Amino acid sequence: MPNSHEVVQAKVALPWVTLEGSEKFYKLDEQELEFFRTATCIDDEAALRAHMIHVQREAYAIHAFPCIRMFSFTQLKLARLPGYDRILTLGKTRKNPIFLDIGCCFGNDVRKLVADGYPIDSVMATDLHPEFLELGHKLFNTTPQTYPVPFLAGDALDSAFLEVSHPFYTKPYSSPPQLSELTSLSALHGHVSAVSVCSVFHVFDEAGQLQLARAIAGLLSPEPGSMVIGIHSGRPEKGTFVTRAGGRDVSTFYHSPESWTELWDGELFVRGTVEVETKLVETGGWDFQDSDTDRYWFLVWSVTRL
Repeated sequence: MPNSHEVVQAKVALPWVTLEGSEKFYKLDEQELEFFRTATCIDDEAALRAHMIHVQREAYAIHAFPCIRMFSFTQLKLARLPGYDRILTLGKTRKNPIFLDIGCCFGNDVRKLVADGYPIDSVMATDLHPEFLELGHKLFNTTPQTYPVPFLAGDALDSAFLEVSHPFYTKPYSSPPQLSELTSLSALHGHVSAVSVCSVFHVFDEAGQLQLARAIAGLLSPEPGSMVIGIHSGRPEKGTFVTRAGGRDVSTFYHSPESWTELWDGELFVRGTVEVETKLVETGGWDFQDSDTDRYWFLVWSVTRL
């Protein structure tokens, strides 16, 4: 039997998704352009575009994900989510405010967070693919020495990497670990002030989404204000839906705002101990889908401990 990520890779690394014409998706707005100019030290717009496309092609040869094809790694997802300012406040006011980005890809959200003032020694990023660490340094023209944010490669659905734990309602007995020394995420149970999970949940089926949510709930510090924040595909109604793309049926499980709220407030955490905020935003679909009548939504959300 394949494991969950083998199933996911079979789903997202679609053979009909090519790079042909993908340059049309490279569109930086004013804020993104300013950030990437500063972060990469490439001021010329044409040179920056060529650099981004070069990294995209190298990354796509390793993992043919549609999000890489569509230059999602150039978007500042986290910084534009409701609740981002609260994360920055945690970084400025809390002692050892550990921040964890799950599914970081090349790390643009973490780098933006640090650029906005979050303490760099309290930040960690993780993704399934170890190659993303090198590609992130290539994208931003850095090295592990010049940009020492720990990156840990691993499968968040593998209990050896992230064991599922009950949420903490009192301070854990263990001390916060040194992020640079971690070999798994389980040592972070009860110590994480904020978790970012952008464009991750929708690659799993319902069982996988539940397992990942349970695992994240166990990481979160019991201190009021600790939060999980993210964005992923959703729908007005919960369920598994089939989209026709490239002559094939692609099946995806979606949460609704109501089911997502009930999952966190009542199933994962004792009801009334967290505040869940959700917003469903309609957006365009993939350009390679067979039908232009399918509708797509993003679920924008946060879960904050009270």
